[in-house]
Amino acid sequence: MSLAHTAAEYMLSDALLPDRRGPRLKGLHLELPLDRMVKFIAVGFPLLLMSLAFAQEFTSGSPISCFPPSNFSVLQATYVDNSCWDSLVHHEQDEPGQFKTKSLWPHKALPYSLLALAMAMYLPVLLWQYAAAPALSSDLLFIISELDKSYNRSIRLVQHMLKIRQESSDPHVFWDELEKARKERYFEFPLLERYLACKQRSHSLVATYLLRNALLLLFTSAIYLYLGHFHLDVFFQEEFSCSIKTGLLSDETHVPNLITCRLTSLSIFQIVSLSIVAIYTLLVPVIIYNLTRLCRWDKRLLSIYEMLPAFDLLSRKMLGCPINDLNVILLFLRANISELISFSWLNVLCVLKDTTNQKHNIDTVVDFMTLLAGLEPSKPKHLTHQTCDEHP
Repeated sequence: MSLAHTAAEYMLSDALLPDRRGPRLKGLHLELPLDRMVKFIAVGFPLLLMSLAFAQEFTSGSPISCFPPSNFSVLQATYVDNSCWDSLVHHEQDEPGQFKTKSLWPHKALPYSLLALAMAMYLPVLLWQYAAAPALSSDLLFIISELDKSYNRSIRLVQHMLKIRQESSDPHVFWDELEKARKERYFEFPLLERYLACKQRSHSLVATYLLRNALLLLFTSAIYLYLGHFHLDVFFQEEFSCSIKTGLLSDETHVPNLITCRLTSLSIFQIVSLSIVAIYTLLVPVIIYNLTRLCRWDKRLLSIYEMLPAFDLLSRKMLGCPINDLNVILLFLRANISELISFSWLNVLCVLKDTTNQKHNIDTVVDFMTLLAGLEPSKPKHLTHQTCDEHP
């Protein structure tokens, strides 16, 4: 065995990917990075504000401060605070002897509305986890495995070609067999390509992804409507007139008709409302950007894997409308690029392919590794001329 042949064998052995058996791909990401960020902010931020609102209520005592008559005792003043907070209704004199009431319940419902907001924003996440994540996980496991296996098959094929070339006494026989194999497409493994082509006609994943983001936009719009209709009406009202002349106190003459109260937690209410508007306004462009990514193909990833035999979705112009399951799978392949061991090897080979002087002879990783192993990627010219001379 020659030294060059031994060096080529070592080089090809090092190029083989390790066999990953047993529990693998446990770190598979079934959410895109931007989707994960939107989830954490859309769900976590209301929960954070809710905890702060409850903490402020527990530490600061009563969220309102009323001003009862001076002849009221401490217990009576406490009763006024509790009664006005329970009712939380503003009485405004409209006409002589008639009062107009306005409820201030958004102040009392603030922590619970934040909890409801967080739960609503988590519904699209649950939809994705239960409706799409299991099928997506199965697709990614199969595709990642097949991409790495296809790369390994290509390397083993070059090893076999190198062995045949060394054992063959007649170079014409070897090149005739090689050209016949290329003509008959023996080097191709079409299972993965056909599977991906089938995914172009499937729309279950993309429909779920569109529904998830559409629900996020819908719930965000509902937040704006809620804040504009309920919070804006009481946003600047710090004082209100409370009536405690109900029940047994309705006939008491020493009890005033209205008692002025002040909302001590108004600043917290305003900060929470403005924060919600600001944060979700910032999330809207991110959600829209996530949707626009479905309108274009990740051709960079596809072009690198064009080096594999029978993976020519681009060169055959097989890509149509990008709104299908294949585009969603490609987005998640990009997000799980660390699990694709063959990607780094093929990326390097693509760079080397672009810098080689024999670009017209190199189409796949088989051709390039054949060249690196010391074999010509096509039949040498002197053998071609010799064949022509023998068969004029």
